[in-house]
Amino acid sequence: MSIRQRTQEICAAHAAMEGPLLPILHSVQAEFGYLPAEALAPIATALQISNAELHGVIEFYHDFHRAPQAKHVIRVCRAEACQAMGGASMISALEVALGMKLGETKNDVALEAVYCLGLCACAPAAQVNGELIGRATVDRLVSEARA
Repeated sequence: MSIRQRTQEICAAHAAMEGPLLPILHSVQAEFGYLPAEALAPIATALQISNAELHGVIEFYHDFHRAPQAKHVIRVCRAEACQAMGGASMISALEVALGMKLGETKNDVALEAVYCLGLCACAPAAQVNGELIGRATVDRLVSEARA
């Protein structure tokens, strides 16, 4: 079955929902591991929205990906609370430990920035492979990513 056909099936399964765009995007990404370009036109058509509106939603939410992702993803919060608790220096040390810069992928590990994980009281915060980590340290993030 093609990406287009499977996406049309997913859209049809969500047709009766109120506000189905985000559930459709999550389902398509769960199916393919990312949001393939071939899946976008069927979504826009099914929901009667413009391509610009669809792309705006995809770009707004950092959880949606337009390309296959690395096996391990480290997301580090760059919001004010985390920066005040040493987030910037932790990112610098993490870049050294991993041998890559924020926004890069190397050896199947991606290092990404996010702007709030909702763990402000436990800053600095990060997320590794979907698991939220408060009071993050470089050693813990590297260890979790390589586990």
